[in-house]
Amino acid sequence: MGSPASEAERSNDEIQHRVILTEGFWLADTACTQALWQAVMGDNPSGFKGEERPVETVSWQDVQYFIKRLNTLAPDGGFRLPTEAEWEYACRAGTTTPFWFGDQISPEQVNYDGNYPYSGGPKGKYRKETVDVKALPCNGWGLYQMHGNVWEWCQDRYGAYPSATVVDPVGPAAGAARVIRGGSWLVSARRVRAASRYGRDPGDRHAILGFRCARVQASR
Repeated sequence: MGSPASEAERSNDEIQHRVILTEGFWLADTACTQALWQAVMGDNPSGFKGEERPVETVSWQDVQYFIKRLNTLAPDGGFRLPTEAEWEYACRAGTTTPFWFGDQISPEQVNYDGNYPYSGGPKGKYRKETVDVKALPCNGWGLYQMHGNVWEWCQDRYGAYPSATVVDPVGPAAGAARVIRGGSWLVSARRVRAASRYGRDPGDRHAILGFRCARVQASR
């Protein structure tokens, strides 16, 4: 987890370290759509409307309420936000490069601000809005747009990484900011790397903020 010191345009909060996840989990193949949010919550706070676009302008606190309601509606429940470690593991899909498809990206692969390419790459399209959750390619594990489109809330509080191996990390025990991962339509290419991370106040709502659900593995 994290990025090697040799990775271009990395940030200082991406200390590379070994993580062991001992429990299986499911992760939604897309960010939560506006259609799903509407079905569960009865409203749609998004600025860029479209049933198959990701819901956005939702705070971490809003998402906790959504998940609580979803767990009362769905058989067996078990829905939650992913931990930051689970999110990065799923984003990488077994890869170690800055992006799951390699060392470079383009707006044909990821929805970001193409005016600010990655590590000397060419400039490209800047859409200035979200796109449908399956409009761009999925990774090797069938997960769509882990890079770009909307930042995705994680369950963890934001804090410094450890330098040693950690088992099933859940983030710091205290602190205000919550982790967001993946970048968005508004940011430069460096911010949509698999290792890129940021912290936001759990009450923040913005057209760049969305999420995808995780689900605990059912016991047999």
